Formats: sequence, structure tokens, C-alpha cells
Amino acid sequence: MKRYNIGYVAGVFDLFHIGHLNLIRRAKENSAYLIVGVLTDELVIHFKGKAPYIPFEERLEIIGACRYVDKVVGVTFDNIDKMSAWELYKFDCLFSGDDYVDNESWIIDKQRLNQVGANIQFFPYTKTTSSTQIKKIIGIYDLSES
Repeated sequence: MKRYNIGYVAGVFDLFHIGHLNLIRRAKENSAYLIVGVLTDELVIHFKGKAPYIPFEERLEIIGACRYVDKVVGVTFDNIDKMSAWELYKFDCLFSGDDYVDNESWIIDKQRLNQVGANIQFFPYTKTTSSTQIKKIIGIYDLSES
């Protein structure tokens, strides 16, 4: 039996790689039904100051084709807040990489989600491959990004 009924994970998922797959697979292993949110290009530009390399519609299609994903949704300014996402999807658990485990805003979000009966679970970050590493290897990484 799965630990959670509805799981939710959100990300940019640009230059899709094994780290992304590991996160989605682990989330699905713990959820009967997995919803994956993909950030819009506008949201990525807002937070990172540059557009993703793979356009939003293509990233949606890539994530939607993954066998671990039951539903793929767009993440916009309206539902980027974790509680807003919970209001929409009523997930039992939000999953994330453990690179956010000590982030103050995520600690607050976990407390808020716990109040409505949901949880945040962190999985180990895949250290062998990341979007930053891929960008460095193919020469498209801007040193100002680190």
C-alpha cells in the first residue's frame, strides 16, 4: 500500500535528467496518484532571471509522458504557493529534493501543510547529475548562476 493517496511535486524540469526522474519516481513510489507541476516560462524567468532552455509546453509533454506521472499541471503565479497548490489538488504530501530541507520558508510551509493534514517529504538530491552540471558540460552555463 502506498504511503500517501495523492502526492504532488513541482519543478522546472528543464533539461530533463536522472535527478528529475529519481524525484518523480520516488514520489510515485510513495503515492497512489501523483500530480507533477511544471513551472511556466514566465515563472522561471521571474525567479531565475532567464528562460528555461526547453519551452513550457515541451516540458509539460515530457513530464506527462513519464510513466510515474498520473497528472501534469502548469504552475503559475496563482498556484506557486504551496498552500494554493494544496487548495487546488488536496494532496496528502508534497515531495521535494533535500536541498530545501533547511530552507526557512519550506519549514514554514511544512507547518502550514501539517495544519491541514498534509506533509512535506524530502528525498536525497541526486548529486551525480544536475541541470547546472549539464549546462557546464555543454558550455551554456553562466558562471553568474552559481
